[in-house]
Amino acid sequence: MMGRFLSIVVRGCIVLVGLGLLGAPVFAQGNGPARTPPMGWNSWNHFACKVTEADVRSAADALVSTGMKSAGYIYVNIDDCWQGTRDEKGVIHPNGKFPDMKGLSDYVHAKGLKLGIYSSPGPKTCAGFEGSLGHEELDAQSYAQWGIDYLKYDYCSFQGDFAAQMAAYEKMHEALEKTGRAIVFSLCQYGMDRVWRWGPSVGGNLWRTTDDISDDYNDMAYIGFGQNGLERFAAPGHWNDPDMLEVGNGRMNKDEYLTHMSLWCLLAAPLLAGNDLSKMTPDTLAILTNPEVIGVDQDALGSQGHRVAQEGQLEVWVKLLADGSKAVGLFNRGESVMPVTAYFRDIGVGDTASVRDLWEKKDLGVYSSSFTAQVPKHGVVLLKIK
Repeated sequence: MMGRFLSIVVRGCIVLVGLGLLGAPVFAQGNGPARTPPMGWNSWNHFACKVTEADVRSAADALVSTGMKSAGYIYVNIDDCWQGTRDEKGVIHPNGKFPDMKGLSDYVHAKGLKLGIYSSPGPKTCAGFEGSLGHEELDAQSYAQWGIDYLKYDYCSFQGDFAAQMAAYEKMHEALEKTGRAIVFSLCQYGMDRVWRWGPSVGGNLWRTTDDISDDYNDMAYIGFGQNGLERFAAPGHWNDPDMLEVGNGRMNKDEYLTHMSLWCLLAAPLLAGNDLSKMTPDTLAILTNPEVIGVDQDALGSQGHRVAQEGQLEVWVKLLADGSKAVGLFNRGESVMPVTAYFRDIGVGDTASVRDLWEKKDLGVYSSSFTAQVPKHGVVLLKIK
């Protein structure tokens, strides 16, 4: 049985919207930035309001020198606390920690990277700096003149009902469009009002689905595993965003960070590192740059994974890949090592299938009916099954 369809205009393109059997909009592929989930770095998780231009330059340097750029991390995103005051014409200027935003942009671009920035549709940002309310076009023009490639637009102090909220995000989207510069538009309003249903219609390339993440296993697991059911709202150019990565910030162990990275990749989530890139351990770098794991996140099909089996604290998640294979995560949310089984009937492969361990980068052989692995406490085994 086929669903109903209608067409709307999103980012200047005709987009086919299927209402589907459940009445949920499914946005077809469109043009524009973020055809795969954005990858890069964001200043907030580690530096918060202490961030300086020197920190951002250092992050750009590290993306190149560590090989993260080659792995796909290209956005260098300044979060809150860069703003200064507005002049008599209403034009925003950076504060003293960012004396030359255009020079910083040129520095980042010279390395083959892209620069991101942060603002709010309200009068103030979360940290109390100047927001964009009433200055949307001026701010968008400033961003374009500086060479900005990504805008995180954080709800914070905005006041208004649902219609006003949509209008505020659409207003900035139109202002960005008017500049003629391709700027990724990241909606940050914490999953209120089912943003995944309307985010694309106001120009969003990605939208936060949750409150802020922290470097804590229980918080990360609550956010990540809670994304189940949102998979039908993700598509190339339009992504659910469960917030930035905490890998390497030190409060989770290796198995927990492997779970974090594996789950975000199965979710086709943006991969924005939030650690100090200049002080990474070999384990942190290996987790962030495993090409086979990143390949799951960046797969061209743009499918978001979902849970297909659960037994207490044990879960099996599956993501369909463009080559017809399945990325499969065997997760143990419990407190001791446990066997976790992926039954081939649950994940939609034939009676016999080949299995590869993506973290170990090793073929495990051909199996019949199912595959079982011993999974550590709070850990994962990430597989490609075909």
